Amino acid sequence: MRAQLRAELLKQRSTTTSVGLLAGMLGLVLFAVLLHGLGLPAENVGGSSEQLMVFGRGEFLGALFAALVGALSITSEFRHGTIRPTLLVTPRRGRVVAAKVWVSAFIGAGFGLAASALAAGVGTAALWVRGIDIQLDGGDYALLLAGGPAAAALWAAIGVGLGAVLRNQVPTLVGTCAWLLFVEGLLVGDIADVAEVGRFAPGALGEAISGQDPGTLLAPGVAAVLLALYAAAGAIAGSLAITRRDVA
Repeated sequence: MRAQLRAELLKQRSTTTSVGLLAGMLGLVLFAVLLHGLGLPAENVGGSSEQLMVFGRGEFLGALFAALVGALSITSEFRHGTIRPTLLVTPRRGRVVAAKVWVSAFIGAGFGLAASALAAGVGTAALWVRGIDIQLDGGDYALLLAGGPAAAALWAAIGVGLGAVLRNQVPTLVGTCAWLLFVEGLLVGDIADVAEVGRFAPGALGEAISGQDPGTLLAPGVAAVLLALYAAAGAIAGSLAITRRDVA
């Protein structure tokens, strides 16, 4: 297993994809946090829940880009045909998926930490410049900085599993973005019955881990366990898919 982990780390270091995704993510986090922190009326960012929403853009974008890292780690191999020599060198295909899950989760956690730290720092500065009192305490900041990496790591594992099942890069990436950016926004909305179910969706669980919207979402510990189950299910599904299907 160590050889597979080293090989996967080498693959990630030898391409510029992860660097490009990291740069794009940080740019979007900066834009989103400044847009909310400086653009919203003061009464809309004066409470702790509203400020958590602004700072939580880091967790959200960190999870999204971590999922893309995980999906790309395997769909790129199918797209470019490198999956064939990979599986020839390591006939036990489950180990290949496991290595990708662990390495992607490690990189995803780094994405989540960078995004959460940037959002918390920039968001705090933006509100301070406007003379708005920060309602969050040290525990809120700690939860943001711990929950963001945890959610991103688990979403990276989900991305690997989804990519292994679908194989095709474009549907995997588009489907991941559509789910997090649009579908879950409809699930966790103003309709009570829908929101009651939507808070168990994986994107909402990621937000709950970092302490966002405590009045609607689950407790951070419960959300972490459920999102870990999603990640495990995705990894298992991906392992079964790549083991039982031929590689064209």
